[in-house]
Parts: sequence; structure tokens; C-alpha cells
Amino acid sequence: MLRTRIITAAILVIVLLGALFFLPERGWAVFTFSISLVALWEWTRIAKLTGPAGYVFLVASCLVGLALLAAFVSPDRSAAGRTGVYAQSAGYVAAGVFWMVCAPLWLAFAWRPNNRLILAATGWVIVFPTWFALITFRAYGRWYLLALMAVIWVADIAAYFAGRAFGTHKLAPTVSPGKTWEGVAGALLGVLLYAALCSGALKQFGGEHVQGVSLETVTLVIAFLALALLSVVGDLFESWMKRGAGLKDSSNLLPGHGGVLDRVDALTSTLPTAPLIFLAVQRLFS
Repeated sequence: MLRTRIITAAILVIVLLGALFFLPERGWAVFTFSISLVALWEWTRIAKLTGPAGYVFLVASCLVGLALLAAFVSPDRSAAGRTGVYAQSAGYVAAGVFWMVCAPLWLAFAWRPNNRLILAATGWVIVFPTWFALITFRAYGRWYLLALMAVIWVADIAAYFAGRAFGTHKLAPTVSPGKTWEGVAGALLGVLLYAALCSGALKQFGGEHVQGVSLETVTLVIAFLALALLSVVGDLFESWMKRGAGLKDSSNLLPGHGGVLDRVDALTSTLPTAPLIFLAVQRLFS
């Protein structure tokens, strides 16, 4: 099992980095869109959108996604470009409200909606803004997107080892019995160190020579720590929804890892909220 998991992880890393650094802008948009459609298919299993409701959801998701994809890759930067910008802005706001307010409340009150419209809308809020963020941040810079994604990977790895070594106090035993408060503390410590490294790298390679702790460093640290906490919310939320559906994994597409949503659950709660978090932190210190 461990060997399968390692092989799958290695293949995923190679494919992701190859697409990130070598695909053109349109190719990256299509690549990430295809992953989003797989994630939406997995959501129909988690949300129990079975039968006709599931087919309608997937067809509607495909049509909406194709329309947005056309806007993102269109050479016409007038009407089509504005449509893409409006969609991205609305998606980030919706994701921010959901992950900072709705999802924590769902977890706190152990609520699972049965209304299919709410479940379908939730799937879109989880997946589409994440797709928008993958396109937006990659346009800023490939290393920029990779650095943001690494926040979650660092938090996940640090939480795992801290939980294994020191974990005694359960974080949410009814949702995810393996997670502990010690793991969360380890994740925050790991991200804190990572933020310090990123800040040092920016000063070194960005041509800055600032003595002491700069405002940019404080902003980066606070934003990264906030993203680490939101990654926990995303992880717990997917675990809660899978538990309600009686599923261990979102699918069996990735040997040893489950499904796409199992691999990106923390990214769905962090990438689309990152613009709002950085803006809020910058406003706080401006």
C-alpha cells in the first residue's frame, strides 16, 4: 500500500509540475478545468446527488465551466474578458463567505443539508473558485502559485508528524478521529517557519535589503497562518461530508490516495480565499 501511494504521489507531482511550468496559459486552463470536472463528479458521490439530479448537476457544471473557459482563454479581452473577471470576483467572495462562515458553522453544529439545490451550489462554490484561483495565480507567476500551494503541503506534513509524535487531544473525534490539536499546532509552526523562509527568499532575490522584521514579512506570516487554519477547515469539511455519505474516499481514481477531492480538499478552502486574506491583512496594517 505504501509503495502504491508513493508511486502515485510521484506521478502526480511530475504531471502537476510539468503542466504548471510547460503548458501555455490556455493549456493550463483546460488542464485544470478537466480536473475540476472530475472533482465535481466526485462531489455527486459525497453529496449523494444520485440519479437524474446527479446527471443534471454534471451537465450544468460542464456547460457553465465551458462558458467560463471560453471567457478565460478568449483573445477578445472586452466582453468575454470582463465576464471572466466578474465570475472570478464573485467566486472568490462566495468562497470566502462559505469557508470562513458557513463551513465552520456546519462543522460546529454537525449539520448536513439534504436540499439538492444547496448541495449542488455548495459543490460549485467548492470547486469553481479553486479553478479560478489556479488560473489567476498561475498568471501572476508559476513560482507564486507553487509557493501558495506549498503552504498547504507544509501544513499537512507538519501536522502529520506532530500528530504522530505528540497527538493526544482530539480535534474533531466525530468527524476525523485521527486529527489532533497537537497536529494543528505543528502545522502552524511548520507554516510559520515556511513563511520566514519565503520572506527571506523575497528579500534576497527581490533585491530588497531590509534590516529587522519588515511589514511585508508580518503580512506574509499572518496570511500564511490564516491559510493554514483554513486548510484544516477544508480537510474537516470534506471528511464530514464523506462520513455522512458513508464513504472513506471521494473516489478510487488515485491508487493509494483515493480521489481528486481527497488530494485537494485543503486547497479548495485556501486558494480561492487567499486573495481576500492578503487584502484584509494588508488593509489591517495600512
